[in-house]
Amino acid sequence: MQIKPNMPAPPRLFKLSTMMWLSAFCALAWLFIELALLANSGSPLAWDRSIMLAMRNPLDLGDPIGPRWFEELMRDITALGGTGILSLLTLFTCSYLVMQKNRTLAWFVLITIGTGMFCSFALKYGFSRPRPDLVAHGSYVYTSSFPSGHSMMSAVVYFILCGILLQTQTRRRIKVFMLSCTVLVVLMIGLSRVYLGVHWPTDVLAGWSAGCLWALFSYRLLRYWQKR
Repeated sequence: MQIKPNMPAPPRLFKLSTMMWLSAFCALAWLFIELALLANSGSPLAWDRSIMLAMRNPLDLGDPIGPRWFEELMRDITALGGTGILSLLTLFTCSYLVMQKNRTLAWFVLITIGTGMFCSFALKYGFSRPRPDLVAHGSYVYTSSFPSGHSMMSAVVYFILCGILLQTQTRRRIKVFMLSCTVLVVLMIGLSRVYLGVHWPTDVLAGWSAGCLWALFSYRLLRYWQKR
């Protein structure tokens, strides 16, 4: 029997990249659900308390470890995940996209980040976990504790904007650098919340997982829209 040349390969049900995205979705969703169940149990976990106390002077729990300038630096870092800073950054980005005649992408950024912020407040209202009372707060707070809004919204905003910027680059080294900087900023914002005593570590982990889940979904939605 003669074999025909250039026969098309049989189609695969799922591409490897699709499987990786689905695995990431499932892992982040599972992590958030597990943390939500732990947070809903009432009392803080032992490792929540241990991590928070490790960041405090054992002789004075109202004094975070490190010099004064480091404590002030943590306040500066935590401000990067505040509602005001993130809202301004989003509005500036959308304004720039409109000026570049890219209104559709501007609306996409505004809607995805706006709905992410709504989900953050809805989750806080739904769980209503009290703020930590183990140590004195180093920052003013006015909402409930779970999940950390700073951690969640910093992941949503910075990763969505990073995803858009990555599409403007072709060099792999530049892409890795941009993504690494984004990850570092998001991690530092979450850690600053625990350092300042306004969140349990489980709050921050839940915020990271929910924020990354939302940003990942938004980015995949953007890629699907661009291909169409």
